[in-house]
Amino acid sequence: MTDGGMTRVARPTMNDVARLAGVSLKTVSRVVNGEGYIASATAARVEAAIAQIGYRRNEIARRMRPGQESTDLGLLIGDLRNPFFGGVAAAVIAAAHAGGYGVMIASVDEDPTAERHAVEGLISRQVAGLLLVAGGEDFGFLADEIGLGTPVVFLDRPAAGLEADEVVLANEAGAREGTEHLLAGGFTRIAIIVAASRHSTGERLRGYRNAISAALGEVDESLIVQLDKGSAEEAEAAARTLLAAPNPPDAVFATTGFVTLGLLRALDGRTDIGIVGFDDLPLADMLPVPVTVLSSEPTELGTLGVRTLFDRIDGDTTPPRHHEIQPRLVVRSSGRPRSP
Repeated sequence: MTDGGMTRVARPTMNDVARLAGVSLKTVSRVVNGEGYIASATAARVEAAIAQIGYRRNEIARRMRPGQESTDLGLLIGDLRNPFFGGVAAAVIAAAHAGGYGVMIASVDEDPTAERHAVEGLISRQVAGLLLVAGGEDFGFLADEIGLGTPVVFLDRPAAGLEADEVVLANEAGAREGTEHLLAGGFTRIAIIVAASRHSTGERLRGYRNAISAALGEVDESLIVQLDKGSAEEAEAAARTLLAAPNPPDAVFATTGFVTLGLLRALDGRTDIGIVGFDDLPLADMLPVPVTVLSSEPTELGTLGVRTLFDRIDGDTTPPRHHEIQPRLVVRSSGRPRSP
């Protein structure tokens, strides 16, 4: 079916497998479900037909009453210990429940292989749609699934390797605003600690560079620290190295909540360093020096993602849409102008 830019084809069924393999539907069912004896040659023919047409067993349908449809959404997300991801997941669950859906969650640690296995596991359970906070660089393997009618919405990070709906943050614009806030406060040696190379943090680095270039004319590369992963421990070590340098920074822009946490540990109560962090932290406003942040509103991100997915489930076949959410600068003591 084609309507407004999205094309869908019929999902392969066991009947299709049976016709291609030249066997009965019951035989296909026995092979798929591992029930009863099937001659090895027959089983091989069925398996070959399954592989050829891309049939996937519907794990949920095996347990549902006749006529019942799936009422679960699939959510792939990063480390749930990260308050930002936890907020996104909570918002997705609340919005899904409000619409009468449950949520199956797969959490993986930025491992592309694990991500693909997790997504394929959700698909095998025939979820009504997928919401993906994806760390991998290529999700082109989902193109056929989208063509078969499974709606997919990418959250926080753009769709990688295919055309799909996405709800993301205005990372570059937000980082530029945060850096400009420090510059306006009189800070001139502003370092940036960048979490593992991902699309969002790459955009935040670009926003920082643009702000520094516009204000100071050139970027001091010694003030840019790229982390291998982005844990709080790694960020703490990097911050200690920066602060111990012969010509240390007078302010630091932290690209994620974990980076901000590591920076605060390294500062160990120091109040002479300006700080702006991307993503808010629990109790950040109650620290001895409350931290200025770009609040990325995970609730808005998750809620809008579910609404976009519901539109697709309800039959919207317009071209994929790009939604961008502007982070909000929350000014606290750590980013205020320096005293003369």
